Amino acid sequence: MIFSPVEIQETVNMFMRQKLDIRCITMGISLLDCADSDSKRACDKIYDKVMKKAGNLVKTGQDIEKEFGVPIINKRISVTPIALVAGASEAKNYVPYIKTLDRCAHELGVNFIGGFSALVQKGITPADRILIDSIPEALATTDFVCSSVNVGSTKSGINMDAVKLMGETIVKTAEVSKNCEVNGCAKLVVFCNAPEDNPFMAGAFHGPGEADCVINVGVSGPGVILAAAKEYKGQPINVLADGIKKMAFKITRMGQLVGSEAAKRLGVQFGILDLSLAPTPAVGDSVARILEEIGLDGCGAPGTTAALAMLTDMVKKGGVMASTNVGGLSGAFIPVSEDEGMIEAAKNGSICLEKLEAMTTVCSVGLDMIAIPGDTPATTISGILADEFAIGMVNNKTTACRLIPAPGKKAGEWVEFGGLLGGCPVMPVSKFGCADFINRGGRIPAPIHSFRN
Repeated sequence: MIFSPVEIQETVNMFMRQKLDIRCITMGISLLDCADSDSKRACDKIYDKVMKKAGNLVKTGQDIEKEFGVPIINKRISVTPIALVAGASEAKNYVPYIKTLDRCAHELGVNFIGGFSALVQKGITPADRILIDSIPEALATTDFVCSSVNVGSTKSGINMDAVKLMGETIVKTAEVSKNCEVNGCAKLVVFCNAPEDNPFMAGAFHGPGEADCVINVGVSGPGVILAAAKEYKGQPINVLADGIKKMAFKITRMGQLVGSEAAKRLGVQFGILDLSLAPTPAVGDSVARILEEIGLDGCGAPGTTAALAMLTDMVKKGGVMASTNVGGLSGAFIPVSEDEGMIEAAKNGSICLEKLEAMTTVCSVGLDMIAIPGDTPATTISGILADEFAIGMVNNKTTACRLIPAPGKKAGEWVEFGGLLGGCPVMPVSKFGCADFINRGGRIPAPIHSFRN
């Protein structure tokens, strides 16, 4: 394939000026063959398999960076939901499992390892309950492991017992980790319709339907899409949409190349390419700024949801033409603390929790990296979770929440998470409660359109 000087310069600009990067290459590893009735033996098996499979992951990523000139920001691992593995043992606490994973992350030099997870969309097994009960201590005593729990799906409905339990778990996790460098809730995601092949943290896990070992790739290019939007200033929406779609195609082709090469060198399958626009706190790397460039005075203004719907759809349309392996979440992330434009919008009041919830109906994934007052009741948190998961269940899409109660902080105060996690003002929540609703428990039935057999 011959590239013109214009195309070469365009690619250079993407990397040098528009902050294009491969956000992550994530190796998914099945641990189903590591289950053992003895938890110590199971942990030893987990350590041996992860170290063997991912031993060259970081070096391979670094080699590709140098040879291709493509920044690969994070090298990560996802594993089988630990509740499925640890359930074979008689352990009453799964912290040793997460510490084994954390040890692997330290020794391998990866940025994160995901999979301290449970799938409870229809019911909670004893193993699931032990894992969820272990989350507060587990996230407070480890550095690199992330946790996720799937509590609903379009096929199963929403497990309200699990929603109530996760509201309580989020409160406990924030309290237990309040003196840690990173609030444990920043590493905890609650899902509806969780994908089995997501490469992004903190929600990544390696689903039981996946191969033994795969490479999944997450590409991120908010700066590139922003530059494309600027080229079409004043043009009709459909013309702008076409420009975004074309740029998404170019971004995805680059991710396809890197993912295929990484899988080949590591001797594993190439899993999926996630098209999600994942922002960072750096200026010029913001999804919110793209929406403003489309014509909004501020992210959260009237028209925000419509603009985001168009952006997400065009990213997907451009991406699916560029790769046959699209999966994961694939859309546009709107994490408040990880997006410079979202941070500004939260500061100046142009966006609120309710508007963010509306935006999640058209993007991926959900209410992400949102700091809330430290005294927010667990039942109120559960109510926010239930609202978000109703959107996912009814619309047959992935929705998630990463809510972070900030101990001792009130609405309007600043909380800092550091690094890619950023920082943001604490956002107010409704003063009206929903305890009676949450305490009912049970299960919200699946919607009528889930019956497609």
